[in-house]
Amino acid sequence: MGDVKHHHDVECDLPNVGKPALRAFTQAGYLRLEQFTRLTEAELLKLHGVGPKAIELIRRALAAKGQSFADRP
Repeated sequence: MGDVKHHHDVECDLPNVGKPALRAFTQAGYLRLEQFTRLTEAELLKLHGVGPKAIELIRRALAAKGQSFADRP
């Protein structure tokens, strides 16, 4: 069971980021936490509905797994 949620029958392990950010992530195809390791914070902030709070929640969830956002200039 754990933290895995199902969003429209698709497995999703994202933290509770709020509905606007969750919609933005799922519409962009980001359903799994590990996908965020390939993205920068700046890339995510370009998505409508994603703000600093959602970024912080994703950052903490990644850090808890020893991971982080991509580090590109």
